[in-house]
Amino acid sequence: MSLTLYVDQARFRGNQHLTLGRAPTLVPVTKGNGYGLGNTRLADEARLLGVDTLAVGTYDELAAVRDVFPASLLVLTPWRPFGVAAEQQLDPRVIHTVGRTDDLEALLRRDGASRFVLERMTSMVRHGFSAAGLREAGAILAAHPDARLEGVALHLPMTGASHLSEVQRLMTDVVAADLPTRTIWVSHLTDAELAELARSWPDYTFRPRIGTELWLGDRGALQVRASVLDAHGVKRGDVFGYRGRSAPKDGTLLVVSGGTAHGIGLEAPTGGNTIRDRAGAIARGGLDAAGFVRSPFSIGGKQRLFAEPPHMQASMLFLPTAPPCPRSVTRSTYASASPPPASTAWSSANPDAARAASTLRAARARASAGQAATPRATSTIASPTSASRK
Repeated sequence: MSLTLYVDQARFRGNQHLTLGRAPTLVPVTKGNGYGLGNTRLADEARLLGVDTLAVGTYDELAAVRDVFPASLLVLTPWRPFGVAAEQQLDPRVIHTVGRTDDLEALLRRDGASRFVLERMTSMVRHGFSAAGLREAGAILAAHPDARLEGVALHLPMTGASHLSEVQRLMTDVVAADLPTRTIWVSHLTDAELAELARSWPDYTFRPRIGTELWLGDRGALQVRASVLDAHGVKRGDVFGYRGRSAPKDGTLLVVSGGTAHGIGLEAPTGGNTIRDRAGAIARGGLDAAGFVRSPFSIGGKQRLFAEPPHMQASMLFLPTAPPCPRSVTRSTYASASPPPASTAWSSANPDAARAASTLRAARARASAGQAATPRATSTIASPTSASRK
């Protein structure tokens, strides 16, 4: 039985159009597992939006989108004169990201008419030119009239106070470099910050690169369901599972579809910055040490505990009582009484769709409390290739 992602297509696409309406110059981003939905699928969604550029994370990801999205393809990982980037065939649709003087010179030696953006180092301190390096890049471009500079990229942190003052300062570096461009590609700016920048720099076009807000902005459009594979009554002290744990009290063990292969139980470290974040981490750590680990599965409107760490393809849950056993379990807090009538089922037959659980996990803390999952089987699933199109 599959771990199934249901997508309310109308709400999913409605959020895309709302986001595009607020930021008409946006550049959709799809990378990794395509935010749990698949890079190829999101490339097709970007095509339907009618945008002129799609951003991917790495050169390896170009293959999944190149034949689906017909316009320009921006690669966010900086170009290097070695590895996959250097092995790519020349493609006038591809826009490279360059963050070092040596790389710029190597790229122009390889293809004097390359398309690229110059990345300016921000407080992220990840990639990019310094202010002096940006001026040096401008001098290099003056000697290469056929080079196609598409703009300057600013990749900003996701957290903290407003980034407006930082961008204002970095814009003075762009002007000082005297680059032949009036386009600035930005990340993680609010609508208000973008509007203020447009007023402050009317001669420049700011292009926000947006992924999470575009694809996962309406959490209610997405719902993941698992199937109950088995149910076993246990008494206090009964031993079960790979690790020989014992039941803490009388109850029911549920075996449900979905395990580590689908992203269940996998979570990146967050490194919370606030006292509240750290207190939450301490509380979760205490529960974990005591063997009480909340799973992302909800049954009867309540988020349930793992009986033991999830297996590769399935998970074991502990219910302290014996409620009527559902045939399907709603993952995390996106539950509704049933999948929306217009929703699309994206089966775990599609590995990217199956790993949606991993991406959606990051939103769990921000979602509202879960509702009851109705007893409902999820074995009839539309094919992942045809489900999302009518």
